[in-house]
Amino acid sequence: MQHSEVNRQLWRMWRDARAEWDTEARDSIDFFLGNHYSQEESDALRAVGQGDFVIDRVYAAIEKLKSLLTSRSPKYSAVGREDSDSRISNVWRTILEYVWDISDGDTQFKQAVHDYATAGMGYLYAYIDPESDYGRGEVKYTYLDPFRVYVDPASRHRYADDASGIILSTILTEDQLLNMYPQVEPYVEELETYYDEEDYPESGRKNSSQSFTPDVTYESEYNRVNKYRILERFTKIKVPFYRIFNKQDGSEVILDIQKYEDFLASEDAQLLIKAEMIEIIEVMQTRIKVSATAGDLLLYEQVLNTDIYPIIPVPNIWTGTPYPKSDISKVKDSQRLLNKLFSLTLSHAQASAGLKLMVPEGSVDDLGQLEQDWAKPNAVIPYNPEFGAPHFPAPQSLSGEFYNLMSRIEHYIDLSFGIPELMQGFKEGAPETVRGTAMLAEMGETRGKSKLRDIEGSLTRLGKSLYNLAKGHYTYAKTFRIVQPNNDITEFTVNNMYDDRSQEINAITNDITVGHYDVRIISGSTLPSNRVAEYNMYLEAYKMNLVDDVEVLKKTEIFDKQGVLQRKGQMAQMQSYIQQLEEQVKKLSGDLQTAERETMSSRKRAETEKFKSRLNEIQNDTKFKTKVQVDNLKRIVDSETQAVS
Repeated sequence: MQHSEVNRQLWRMWRDARAEWDTEARDSIDFFLGNHYSQEESDALRAVGQGDFVIDRVYAAIEKLKSLLTSRSPKYSAVGREDSDSRISNVWRTILEYVWDISDGDTQFKQAVHDYATAGMGYLYAYIDPESDYGRGEVKYTYLDPFRVYVDPASRHRYADDASGIILSTILTEDQLLNMYPQVEPYVEELETYYDEEDYPESGRKNSSQSFTPDVTYESEYNRVNKYRILERFTKIKVPFYRIFNKQDGSEVILDIQKYEDFLASEDAQLLIKAEMIEIIEVMQTRIKVSATAGDLLLYEQVLNTDIYPIIPVPNIWTGTPYPKSDISKVKDSQRLLNKLFSLTLSHAQASAGLKLMVPEGSVDDLGQLEQDWAKPNAVIPYNPEFGAPHFPAPQSLSGEFYNLMSRIEHYIDLSFGIPELMQGFKEGAPETVRGTAMLAEMGETRGKSKLRDIEGSLTRLGKSLYNLAKGHYTYAKTFRIVQPNNDITEFTVNNMYDDRSQEINAITNDITVGHYDVRIISGSTLPSNRVAEYNMYLEAYKMNLVDDVEVLKKTEIFDKQGVLQRKGQMAQMQSYIQQLEEQVKKLSGDLQTAERETMSSRKRAETEKFKSRLNEIQNDTKFKTKVQVDNLKRIVDSETQAVS
């Protein structure tokens, strides 16, 4: 069976298996967008005089969860294994940071976490962009819309390691298709087209058409042009590698099939084989193969230099299947109940505000005249007391338990997300002290850290996939440069054989194509830092003489922190200079006393006077030149340090 037919059959089967998850995920996304009612639910409420109002606790909770989990960029570490060069570990950390930077990593990561929280599943995708760096290509990553990714439904691994394959579906217009794959132009009229079929399920919410959701595309001009589905299927295959063992010196190299064939073609290799000086062992290794098709056309086939699927799941509430649940799915019923209770409250308020005059039958002769007179101040209204007086009935108030129920529902929703009200910006119940507020915020973050462990697992796999792709792609000399927020520059040149200073060809420096490194995420690196708590900790350490005042200043937020640190450095240098002068004075004073004791001759007296003169010069120089500068610096630093404290 051709690749195209296999791709289509698997895509249809895996799409049908995912249909229930599609519906629930799309409904959760609508909930996040504030679309909480179907048209039938809205009509039913209006029929009984109630409105379809929404008291949205979901949106704020999701946004706070996203900000908590994506506050900072993740930090990777690379640990050398076996005989790997430990110096290259720093190079790999810089490369991974470089890839994150050129990929607009913070934006991609935030969107993946958004899908994680709303739909229940996010995806990260490591790939090689062939057009970047003027055609040399760059390793990058991006997020993927979860509705475009189809995983083998038989998979039971959290990150789909056991899946027989993963399919990425992409819908392109004809212009987009020809731009990306110009080789299909002669066959484009024969390709199967799609006019209204997307990878998104339809929504059952009444306001979806008013939101920026995929449904809008169905009525747009974009939908009325020919569109084509591209299916990229990722599978695991076994490919041969060859271990070349040198029997003389015990060295060993591992070659892929292309390099092995080049090696066998050389005369040196044939001589070594004939002399039985080397041993060749074939080993099979897992690699990822990509087969991309459009209709019946095979667009390309490629074997990636990685044994990890480059499409990395970011699952939320794990169900043991490729279809996890979202945080929103747990609170839908509570949010619906909250909306209905609020609608009932408004309906009651409207009914109570509309005052109704009760008139006992027979107590008033002319009701029309009563309506006119009732609104007049100081009006005299005749009535028959035998039948009772006209009056406004007192409105019945809702039970306090009703409002307590609404409050409990709101707290339950917040509890389900693990975000206290304080962290959402609500001041009710906030501690009166800064320390108490910091402690409460820390407690909220602790609950979020449990979710972060799952996300860090996905980030670790992303780092390993990027490492594998980069190791196979960056085989040429290249400089990786990172500009830090404080304008510090980190720079490494890899695979370089040319020495710029000597202008000679030397041994390869920073060869990233050799060695093995274990890439890991630094736990908690994406969480926000509590600057107040951190500063207080350093301040306490300073009081215990565990750190100096310079380290405390580094944790402050004063405007000219660098200037203060620079002036403190200058003062330290001046103090060192003064100490040197004082030591010279002490030495000369000792020499003077010795000279006065040992001689009474005119020659010795002259020498003594010379010592006195030199001593006076040093003392004057110290007093009138150095001391003024030191005093000025000390006054500035003391003032700024006092302000910080």
